[in-house]
Amino acid sequence: MVIQMRCNQIGCSGVIQDGFCNVCGLEAATGGADTNGRPRDNDIPSASIRTQSIRSGAFRASPFGTATIAGVGHKIAPAQTSAPNGGSSGSIGTGTKGTGRLGGSSRRTTSSKRSGSSRRQLGLGLVQVPELPPIEPEKVVMANAEVPPRRRICPKCEEPQNRQKGFCRKCGTPFDFIPSLKQGDVVAGQYEVVGPMAFGGLGWIYLAKDNKLNRWVVLKGLLNAQDEASAAAAAAEKQFLAAVKHPNIVGVYNFVQQGSASYIVMEYVGGMTLKTIRKDRGPLPVPDAISYIHRILGAFAYLHRQTPPLVYCDFKPDNFMVEGDDVKLIDMGGVRQIDDQYGDIYGTVGFSAPEAGQGPTVASDLYTVARTLAVLIMEFKFQSTHEFSIPPQEERPILAQYESLYRFLLKATRQDPYERFQSADEMADQLAGVLGEIVALETKMPRPHESTLFGGEPIAGQSGKLPACPHLIPSLKIDPLDPAAQTLLINSNGTFEEQIAACKKVVSQFPTSAEARLRLAKLYLDDVTNKASTLRDAVRANQPQAIDLAKKLIDEVEALDPFDWRCAWMRGFSEFLQGNGEKAASFFNLTYSELPGELAPKLALALAAETMKEMEAAIYFYEIVGQTDPNMTSAIFGLARCLAGIDQERAKQVYDRIPSSSVAYNYAQICAARVWLRGAKEAHIVQAGKMKFSKER
Repeated sequence: MVIQMRCNQIGCSGVIQDGFCNVCGLEAATGGADTNGRPRDNDIPSASIRTQSIRSGAFRASPFGTATIAGVGHKIAPAQTSAPNGGSSGSIGTGTKGTGRLGGSSRRTTSSKRSGSSRRQLGLGLVQVPELPPIEPEKVVMANAEVPPRRRICPKCEEPQNRQKGFCRKCGTPFDFIPSLKQGDVVAGQYEVVGPMAFGGLGWIYLAKDNKLNRWVVLKGLLNAQDEASAAAAAAEKQFLAAVKHPNIVGVYNFVQQGSASYIVMEYVGGMTLKTIRKDRGPLPVPDAISYIHRILGAFAYLHRQTPPLVYCDFKPDNFMVEGDDVKLIDMGGVRQIDDQYGDIYGTVGFSAPEAGQGPTVASDLYTVARTLAVLIMEFKFQSTHEFSIPPQEERPILAQYESLYRFLLKATRQDPYERFQSADEMADQLAGVLGEIVALETKMPRPHESTLFGGEPIAGQSGKLPACPHLIPSLKIDPLDPAAQTLLINSNGTFEEQIAACKKVVSQFPTSAEARLRLAKLYLDDVTNKASTLRDAVRANQPQAIDLAKKLIDEVEALDPFDWRCAWMRGFSEFLQGNGEKAASFFNLTYSELPGELAPKLALALAAETMKEMEAAIYFYEIVGQTDPNMTSAIFGLARCLAGIDQERAKQVYDRIPSSSVAYNYAQICAARVWLRGAKEAHIVQAGKMKFSKER
């Protein structure tokens, strides 16, 4: 019997095959899990790990602006906004500005586990992406192997050239754009050339047959053998590629010489580039495009985890290919070490980050991934008008239709690299959440997943008995990477006074722990909520001392890390507790922009909107949460509450979404019956009124 090791990435359901997970695509981590999924001794506890990201954007005066989702018509919180009044934080996120490269570490933010399963997991089992048939190798050979005039540029001064071979008219540098190999040539006595397949920034790419191993291969040589910079880049590429082994990255077999030229022998990938697919089909369906991008992020995570980290630099639709039911990076020519101070930097206008020329980083790499996603799903002037921006929603209906995706793209392409995603894992987790939400709303089939950042139902089975109140706002899970995490878990029991005393001790014991301060702040705020069953009771309780103590602790966390998004989340909870719905919504809206794939910020926005009597916004957010995960019963009860006075028939249908397995099922049925009785009573009163009016006449 073959024993397979389970992937030990938090929330992932995959198994390790050839050193990599067949679901999330990540490399097998030290420790792993046994065949029953139990973590080994040196595993990180299965709890939340917070994201490393960004500062906030700005808020409008009202947290619920006039932006609408196409086809929905409900007002939503704007994605781009000014600092909320009274907020002491102009920034949130958990990345830290340091002296090293951006994205130097990787933290997971949401679970990679989604309902459904397939071996390759393109689309995470949520989307059935069309599988492409393999392309016969001979059909990829170019009929006319010639570099087009627009690509004939001097390698030294970048002056355009009219000829295929000669000397630059401006600087005198020799150039030669003619392929050095022709059909029938045998390289290194082993690789028989069939013909040129393509040309790129670093050289011609040839299809060849490995006569010794009887397989198709690809030879990549220099575009201009006399270009010293290209030669140096190719030499550096060899060093990197020798150690790169990942199922979503083209394999490198060998490095060979033919005269004065050198060639890289690579795996032949019999598929189609995303550029070709995009050109043939036009903008791709959003779920398909997300599936392709999500899958390739595993390759980026692998590159970024190398020692030293490797950055891809020039990602775009040309450089990854769909092969069968998976995707693969096919051009490693621009890859470089993140600390390389001298090598050439390769990029493409419209895809490269504004700061990429100063030295590529993890953040600039991920910027190109987001730009590629944007190009795949819509038409826009990405190389001119919107070279460094995403079009506004009013110009692109698809962005208005998919609000969470829009916020994802905004975050991933912000001008300040510290405000973007700081790891491929983080980016993939949030994108997976966005995909699950989109599929759930479009198919009307739930796509629940367990968050690694937020807790589940605050009051299991009782959420329907409570109006919009602080009890229903999900709590943060403990960050297992925090130095005080284990101590906090050990001291999580006892009376309120005992927990307060223990938490104060932990704060003193771990002066750099943000988690200890956040936990103590939550205890102070929970003391207020525990003495009230409704928001009105909490406001009446008016315990300014507890709230002030909590705010002070949140300020201390922000001083430790001005990019910690949890500060905004906790401030939103504090404001909500005090009955300041508008300020609370502003802070929750910030969190939504930081974590577009999470449901908790949307639930919090719905609760805030309901307290503000912004029923359209409340219905919109409750619908997203309840449709995506019916186990979050507070969203379903909230949606039904908001609909009861508008559409009683629909309100009854919403109560039926509560699964019969839920402890809240019976109460939901009671609520549905009350709505029905209320409707019947109103109908009876109306009928009686008509009869009376008729008799009087």
